[in-house]
Amino acid sequence: MLKAEDGAGKLVYVIPVEDDVERGLEAFMSRMTTEAIEEGADHIIFEIDTPGGRVDAAENIAKILQDLNIETTSYITSRALSAGSYIALNTDNIYMNPQATMGASGVITQDGNAADKKAQSAWLKAMTSAAESKGRDPLYAAAMADETIDLPEYDAPEGSFLTLTPQEAVEVEYAQGIVSHRTELLYELGLSNANVVESEPTFAEGVARFLTNPVVVPILLSLASLGLIVELYSPGFGVPGTMGLVALVLFFYGHFVAGLAGMEAIILLLLGIGLIIAEFFVPGGILGLIGIGSIIGSLFMAGADFGHMSMSIAIAFLVAIIASVILFRRIGLDKGVFRHVILRDRTTTELGYVSKENRLDLIGLEGVTVTPLRPSGTAILDDERLDVVSEGSFIAANKPIKVVKVEGVRVVVREL
Repeated sequence: MLKAEDGAGKLVYVIPVEDDVERGLEAFMSRMTTEAIEEGADHIIFEIDTPGGRVDAAENIAKILQDLNIETTSYITSRALSAGSYIALNTDNIYMNPQATMGASGVITQDGNAADKKAQSAWLKAMTSAAESKGRDPLYAAAMADETIDLPEYDAPEGSFLTLTPQEAVEVEYAQGIVSHRTELLYELGLSNANVVESEPTFAEGVARFLTNPVVVPILLSLASLGLIVELYSPGFGVPGTMGLVALVLFFYGHFVAGLAGMEAIILLLLGIGLIIAEFFVPGGILGLIGIGSIIGSLFMAGADFGHMSMSIAIAFLVAIIASVILFRRIGLDKGVFRHVILRDRTTTELGYVSKENRLDLIGLEGVTVTPLRPSGTAILDDERLDVVSEGSFIAANKPIKVVKVEGVRVVVREL
């Protein structure tokens, strides 16, 4: 039995691992573990309550944990499912709350379907390797990720993923013990009198975690495209344009704080916006296309996952197309920025403009050719010099002719 006075003079960092596992959490854990090392921490406790999340973020977090030279403990306060269980397996010790669960780690895609066999195989290998690296039986880690493994004694027959209760986790030696709260955990670890530093995400990190959530990203991009499209049909610059710019700024702000977007992505975005503005003053369309390409490129540079970013951009484009069609049918091109770039003046007859006088009065007039007609040429008709054409045959100069037809500006003559 450990004594309550154990741990005096030692430094313990407590880092929460909560909500979805994504790149924002990865950035937070990277910052806090770095701080713990710099401050000379003797132990790091990760308090886990997560339903899982992104595989790539979990793998990066696991690398952070494996590279630590400080003893680590996962305290599962409620759930360590999917990517959460993988994070726990990469720590030296695991303790669980009496009501906690751990497992159900099958990898699925964004639409909720099972991932392809290649992704499942890689994830299965990652789970078993994590268990083996800390001296745990890889069978149970494999059963958490592979539904074909049959473990009916743990309520995980073939066709279902393994989820361990605290008692089962202790039985298979995945957990060192069951504790009801942090104080009891510190006692079990022999750190009752240690100096405990509780880590919390900064406001900026909290915002970044929300803004980089895979569900929020397509919403932000859709709002940006919708706001900017509506602004094109609105006079002046108002609420829609402001909404679109704010959504775009929030997207890059979240990814910048989370460490996903660098200055190169910001510069490429600003370059794209500048080229699109220049397109309104320089004809040709090339600058606009390059600007759009630059903005899309900056989005991909800032995104955490190429596939998810492709889907998010596709959703934003679809929203933009639908909004454009609806606004064009309801408003047309008479308002907004289009009224400055589309020529509206018309040379109507009401303003005194005529395309060409119809000379039907020439029909039947006789005259003489001035030049040969091959079949077009010049003739004098009623003392007026006109361009005429023959009916197809050659007519020499100074020959008598007669107008037989007038078709718009075409005066057809016949030799007398």
